[in-house]
Amino acid sequence: MIYLDNAATTRVMPEVAQVVQQAMTETFGNPSSPYTLGLEAERLVRQAREAIAGALGCHADEVYFTSGGTEADNLAIRGTLQAKIRKGKHVVASAVEHAAVLETLRQLAQLDLCEYTLVPPDSTGRVAPEAVAAAMREDTVLVTVMAVNNEVGTIQPVAEIARLVKERDPEVYFHSDAVQALGKVSCRVRELGVDLLTISGHKLGAPKGVGGLYCRAGVRLISQITGGGQERELRSGTENVPGIVGFGKAVALAAEQMAERTQKWRRLQERLLALLKEIPDAEVIGDPLANSPHILNVGFPGVRGEVLVHALAAEGLFVSTGSACSSKRDVASHVLKAMKVDPEVSQGSIRISFGWENTVEEVERAAELIGKAVRELRRFQRY
Repeated sequence: MIYLDNAATTRVMPEVAQVVQQAMTETFGNPSSPYTLGLEAERLVRQAREAIAGALGCHADEVYFTSGGTEADNLAIRGTLQAKIRKGKHVVASAVEHAAVLETLRQLAQLDLCEYTLVPPDSTGRVAPEAVAAAMREDTVLVTVMAVNNEVGTIQPVAEIARLVKERDPEVYFHSDAVQALGKVSCRVRELGVDLLTISGHKLGAPKGVGGLYCRAGVRLISQITGGGQERELRSGTENVPGIVGFGKAVALAAEQMAERTQKWRRLQERLLALLKEIPDAEVIGDPLANSPHILNVGFPGVRGEVLVHALAAEGLFVSTGSACSSKRDVASHVLKAMKVDPEVSQGSIRISFGWENTVEEVERAAELIGKAVRELRRFQRY
């Protein structure tokens, strides 16, 4: 098996699995319980929070745990709109955001709870900071632009956007979905200038079902899950201690190994690019060598992307057609559409993404399998 769909999810790292198991079988107390077993669980949660805060360059009290990136995005958007209802209900977002942002905005707009403006990207998937600032209105309460695109890997100029947003209106909150960025590019929140930052565990070797939201001290959000008041009243519910412990361990390892990992991924990316360009009519989408090193998107005109994905899976190579969160829907990629990618290229595109365990040998074998599958599938193309 060659697994090259790490932007969808990663295999849990052995070191992470070990601490998760210990938390599940040994330190299994409820962190809210006042006796020793509960206090020990609370200590583990605190340590994980501190590890993540260290990677983000913030205070531990500014990190809130959620069930994943989708919940964190929802908390940032819905929580801001409710907290700032007197100022307005307008949100500015990029047109290439994750579905957790775009679908949330669409639903809220249908309920007349918000209005939103989407800023289109250029052909590489990058949005211009000036265009984002220009889309703001007097009633804008939130601007949200992801740090790294989940389909093509484009790194957005988050710090520059945040600066322009604050210059125009300091009261507007700035949020960034950094699910694909954490562990791949710097996510130091003070340098980025963000008020809110979404992160997730299963993209970097932690279990699924755990994520977090950085919320800058002084930023006011309305809680979306009420109950026992956990996470300092912002996100009630008994903490997922094993997931949180694994998340903290994975983030600590990612921060420690980021330079080494990103150098390796860039080498894999460059090697794979060179090999894929040998396939006739292969179209590399965006500007991968300027993007995050762990994602590569390439289209093959004359081939259906989903058919190619299934053909490769039959050979033991796992890639995807785009976001795994919406890959089972029969819809064209909104990201590639916004980038104005030729429809024939878009329909034949696949996303290849690296993780902590991939090797050069796997990449070379993957290129061989992709080339073979494309040639065979094109034989059945209808003219």
